[in-house]
Amino acid sequence: MLKDILLVDKPKGITSFDVIRILRKKLGVRKMGHAGTLDPLATGLLIIGVSDGTKKLKDLIGLPKTYETEILIGKRTTTGDMEGEVLEKKFVKRLKTKDVAEILDGMVGVLKLPVPIYSAIKKGGKPLYKYAREGEDVEVPIKNMKIYNMELLNIVCSNEECVVFVRMDVGSGTYVRSVA
Repeated sequence: MLKDILLVDKPKGITSFDVIRILRKKLGVRKMGHAGTLDPLATGLLIIGVSDGTKKLKDLIGLPKTYETEILIGKRTTTGDMEGEVLEKKFVKRLKTKDVAEILDGMVGVLKLPVPIYSAIKKGGKPLYKYAREGEDVEVPIKNMKIYNMELLNIVCSNEECVVFVRMDVGSGTYVRSVA
């Protein structure tokens, strides 16, 4: 077992850097980093390098990832998640499993997608989310995002909206919100 790599189950509601802050305080270690950011609303595995373990992160950052996600169909927000202001809402009564599965299968490959405006990607040395929070217009970069597999797990429809449950195997640097 590696003593300089920690596997943390990040809870919903905190940032990846919040996890680092908590661990620094608990362990009394200043030098820490993580092998990829999870959105504040996301839960899951966060790989933390401690002290010399930070040097090992470069080998882990580029690895493929698997996400299980819930995609709300019928609502588009400013942030691409449930925290943002609703920009558009459409009535969705039901979805056909066959149609959704075909759409997901068609997404396998390399997709050119915009990076979410509420992301840590930097433009001009400043994270995009800072531009967004300051109300500044900024052109978001379009990025190649690699999708290895998309598996439909379930569809639940109620209250004029549907939620599609998906497992996706993706390349490093793929934004689930962009794929959704």
